[in-house]
Amino acid sequence: MNYPLQQLIQMGLVPPVNFPADSRYHGSATRTYTAPGGQNITYLARRFVPQPGAANFATVARHTVVQGDRLDLVAAKYLGDPLVFWLICDANGAIRPRSLVETPGRVLNITMPQSVPGAPNAT
Repeated sequence: MNYPLQQLIQMGLVPPVNFPADSRYHGSATRTYTAPGGQNITYLARRFVPQPGAANFATVARHTVVQGDRLDLVAAKYLGDPLVFWLICDANGAIRPRSLVETPGRVLNITMPQSVPGAPNAT
């Protein structure tokens, strides 16, 4: 069974998904799986979380977690946008964002990806 939306995408009448620049999926590719019945299913390719460390990120600040911290508010404070909380997750190797703010006293690296213009050692 082919769904109408899939047909419109395949015909080029509906543009492919473009994630905004502040999304962790911006620039990610899509893949298509053909099910046994012939149905094409488009899905987002797997995103590999970069390894934390100086080689991948430029540290701009450090934040000590206090009771009641929220990652979106930490991102807004240091990076100016609550939607880029995922940058902090990537820099600290977190799969579960909440885990970063569960323990008061934990120190978080607040970073920008190295590819961001103006970051130290930017590529």
